[in-house]
Amino acid sequence: QCQLNGLWRNDQDSLMEISVLRDNGDFQGQYLTQVTLSGGCAQISPLRGAQQQLGEEGWPTFAFTVRWDKFSNATTAFVGQCFVDAGGKEMLSTMWLLREAVGSLEEDWKATR
Repeated sequence: QCQLNGLWRNDQDSLMEISVLRDNGDFQGQYLTQVTLSGGCAQISPLRGAQQQLGEEGWPTFAFTVRWDKFSNATTAFVGQCFVDAGGKEMLSTMWLLREAVGSLEEDWKATR
């Protein structure tokens, strides 16, 4: 069974650490992205989320948000599921939406990636 707490690395070399996983499924941690909108130096940003509570079997689904602290006016929401491959390696499969702040309703069309 997958355990979300711990250190995760994605295929872009960004790091995510889930350091607190509560009994009710709520979790928090930090995200160090290697990909920035501004092209600047990456910084650690806080994340908060929730995991679906399962019994002893199954692969948990989860969702979390990252507030890109100090270097971007954007927020990203991730949803995914945790799996264990045939070799016993835990893997997270996720999709994300990033919302960047824009100055007007007319610019809304370009704010979500």
